[in-house]
Amino acid sequence: MRPFPRRLARSLARASVACLVATGCVGDDPSTGAEGADSLVGEVAVEGLAGPTQLVIGDDGDWLVAQLAGGENDGTGQVVRLDPNALDAPPEVILDGLDKPTGVALFAGELWVMERDRLTRGPLDGAVDGSDRTVVADDLPTNGRSEGTLTVDGDRLLYDTSGHLEADGTATTGSGTLWAATVDGGIRAVATGFKHAYAHVRAADGTLYTTEIGDGRYDGEQQRDELVPVVEGADHGWPRCVGDNRPVAEYGGTEAACADVPRSLALYPAGATPTSVVAAPWDQAVLLVALWNEGEVAAVSTDDGSYEIVYTGAEHPQHLTVDDDRVLLTDHVAGRIIALTESNSD
Repeated sequence: MRPFPRRLARSLARASVACLVATGCVGDDPSTGAEGADSLVGEVAVEGLAGPTQLVIGDDGDWLVAQLAGGENDGTGQVVRLDPNALDAPPEVILDGLDKPTGVALFAGELWVMERDRLTRGPLDGAVDGSDRTVVADDLPTNGRSEGTLTVDGDRLLYDTSGHLEADGTATTGSGTLWAATVDGGIRAVATGFKHAYAHVRAADGTLYTTEIGDGRYDGEQQRDELVPVVEGADHGWPRCVGDNRPVAEYGGTEAACADVPRSLALYPAGATPTSVVAAPWDQAVLLVALWNEGEVAAVSTDDGSYEIVYTGAEHPQHLTVDDDRVLLTDHVAGRIIALTESNSD
């Protein structure tokens, strides 16, 4: 893979076995980004959107963007369509009145949308009010944030239910799970034990990765956010094991039990909020991760988990979408779409 010449790459320090289970003992402290110039160039492609979340590209090349179009809890969300050849034109609203849409996908010839606690499907050019849409899953368990993004993975569609704890410290049934929906209406659990498996990608080597948004304190310490290789059928540990397999005594976690939990590829600062991950089109051994609260995009090596911050020009980077040899980034609060390309200054 291409080296990271301008920034100090961080690593999980896997050679030190003792460090793997010790609190706060993974690599160096990532609380601030490394110094240096961005190695990706960002050009604003669209402005004037209203809280854009996920963006997908249709078969005809049009951009389909989910957006809040108001306050987070106002129920005014939309899916809009943009013509990439006429980006100065106002977006066309194709779905309106949605409840906090964070996920949108084109799957099996239909438009699928993830709202606050339900997944629906329907025709791409159906009724704007959604009256002709089919509810795939409703009243989904949630921790009050959202259910994340949608990812087409071959013949299935991936989505997650964010983790919620009962009073006895156990996960609410059906929460903290990565799910797969199929065209025939089937739904099955892919893996469990996540606080919030928000975004997902199938890497070039076939590995399925998910971001993990921690959002909580465990044994008095904040949970680090993660990028995790998904082991299908496995329990990934939350809430007994968080971060890179850190045992949480208050929920019955032990070093022995957490040693058997699938490992993280990379860790980020607590609260960094990784809301998207894609394979870089210019290097399939690199994953790009949007860190919402940090205002950064990180480039992660799939070889060893080392990463560098490669773009800092977005206010709150929400979602990444590959578009040929560039990556489109929704900047949520700023209401923009930014096109990212490699810098030629190496």
